[in-house]
Amino acid sequence: MTAGELTGRAELPRTDDLPAVPHRLGRLLRYVVGPYMRGRYDLTIHHEELFPRTGPVLIAPNHLGLLDGPLLGAVAPRMTHQLGKLEAFVGLQGFMLHRAGQIAIDRSQYDTRAIRRAVQVLRDGRALIIYPEGTRGPGDFRRVRSGIAYLAMVTGAPVLPVALLGTRLPGGDIERFPPRGSRVDVVYGETFTVDRVSFPRRQVDVRAVADQIGDVLRAHVQAAVEATGHPLPGVPDQKDPDE
Repeated sequence: MTAGELTGRAELPRTDDLPAVPHRLGRLLRYVVGPYMRGRYDLTIHHEELFPRTGPVLIAPNHLGLLDGPLLGAVAPRMTHQLGKLEAFVGLQGFMLHRAGQIAIDRSQYDTRAIRRAVQVLRDGRALIIYPEGTRGPGDFRRVRSGIAYLAMVTGAPVLPVALLGTRLPGGDIERFPPRGSRVDVVYGETFTVDRVSFPRRQVDVRAVADQIGDVLRAHVQAAVEATGHPLPGVPDQKDPDE
């Protein structure tokens, strides 16, 4: 599916009134952060050929720790935009995140502007990272929120499962990066799509699709653990303070 097939002013939610999402700084940072990540960690990327090189794609990684966002954004084969918690978008860091094309979302409510921004990114044929679990945790996709289902239904963009392994050590703090030299595996899966619905009206329908997506994501992370021999770290020793 091309970007043009995703675009249409008659469709909801409306995005043609939004300013373009910036991306030049994000592209530049990839050239700096990517080599740093590869040098700092014992990093292996599996099945990179499954990552779509063109067109819209919803990247769906599990969420273990602080390293997940910068790592995946830096080593993905193409520039990505990312939905991130509003609390991270403060001060200089917030300015840089905005300029790098990342999207702040208020997790305490239905954030209409963030959702419209996410739809805009996909309609423009770009790659968007969304954490289906919504917050950092055991990373097994036991709970998948409805946001990814809504975006997949509205845009028709394919979903790319991603298993992140080693971005938090067992018992490790979710607010800290793993030590230098830690083994990290990034495992891409086969993309899949759900039926497109230009304007989902019933939450029960979106929830049903989210459950279907969750089944695929749970199977992928389990297969990744078995294939790499790299286990998930379990429940973190503290909860995300912004959850």
